[in-house]
Amino acid sequence: MLINNDTIIKDTDERIRQISEDVPLPLSKEDEQLLRDMYQYVVDSTDEEKAEKLNLRPAVGISAIQVGVPKKMTAIVVDDQDKNGNPIRWEFMLVNPKIVSSSVQKAYLSSGEGCLSVVNEHEGYVVRSARVKVRAYDLLTDQNIEIRAQGYLAIVLQHELDHFKGTLFYDHIDAKNPFKEVPGAMEI
Repeated sequence: MLINNDTIIKDTDERIRQISEDVPLPLSKEDEQLLRDMYQYVVDSTDEEKAEKLNLRPAVGISAIQVGVPKKMTAIVVDDQDKNGNPIRWEFMLVNPKIVSSSVQKAYLSSGEGCLSVVNEHEGYVVRSARVKVRAYDLLTDQNIEIRAQGYLAIVLQHELDHFKGTLFYDHIDAKNPFKEVPGAMEI
């Protein structure tokens, strides 16, 4: 499937609010190809030359509903740092991911969140759990996995899994006080 900035569903399209369904395993050829195309979009979107040539907006993740397919599939590629400050890259092609536990401690990105499906800017803190545990089938490794994520990766996972419920990041922003201080929260 061709995925670019023109084919990604925007938040003005009511389909973005559709609830996603579980995906039968093993994956059909069609679902596998879609997930591989989504993953390739995310990888290519961070290469400036490819992004310009292919009409891609930079991304760390994309969920199937963003291309009009209401299935619980998401591709994530996050460049981060380990606890010693060394670069680390997290790459996943997740099917039926589910958050099985989350921390009481909250976290948010100080610069706010963005989304391929959201064109207009929505300023404010998107408060999420600082740590999550996610279980899913990962096509990249062809196995069921458990991800223990914290910080930025945890936020990305929660953002993408929200798409399965028809929730967009700005739904979490406090409309009356978008930059409300969150005591004890991890600011990223």
